[in-house]
Amino acid sequence: METKQYSLCEEVLRRLHNAGVLDGLVVAGSWCVLFYQAYFDRKTFSFTIRTRDLDFAVPVPPRFDKTVDIAKTLDGLGFVLDFRGEQGHMRFMHPDLILEFLVPERGRGSDDAFDIPALGVNAQKLRFLDLSLTDTITLEFRGIPVRLPHPVRFALHKLIVAQRRDDKDKAERDRAQASLVLNAIIEAG
Repeated sequence: METKQYSLCEEVLRRLHNAGVLDGLVVAGSWCVLFYQAYFDRKTFSFTIRTRDLDFAVPVPPRFDKTVDIAKTLDGLGFVLDFRGEQGHMRFMHPDLILEFLVPERGRGSDDAFDIPALGVNAQKLRFLDLSLTDTITLEFRGIPVRLPHPVRFALHKLIVAQRRDDKDKAERDRAQASLVLNAIIEAG
């Protein structure tokens, strides 16, 4: 089912691709389930996106061949730059989508935002994100090549994160998404 949210997601991906930076990003989080439909050649997972968060994982060190101003790239789509938390992690807010950039948190960790000068943004550090960046696949979504975590790594990451969540509803959604993808993996052999 086509929604304004899906159309906006497509336009964001298209603009990032046309700017030459999408290949340096990995779509992470709940939106992966939508894209995995093509990977598993299914009509639907009987799953609808329940989040506005479209997360982009960025390997550390970031690997971009060019410098792109993400805010300018998104110009005209109705996104408003927002800062979250004490350290000011950047988000691009829209009534239908929230875009965030994430990097793996390593070592002791900190709440400091991670600057990504090539994109003109900063990113939030998250534990276990390396799982999503280590082994990726590329799928075509409406003519746009999109990098995603391998489905097994996506499911494992969701299960780990679910155990650490304070919000029981989000934890249950994480487990449900992991189960959905794991069952598709098993059915695919």
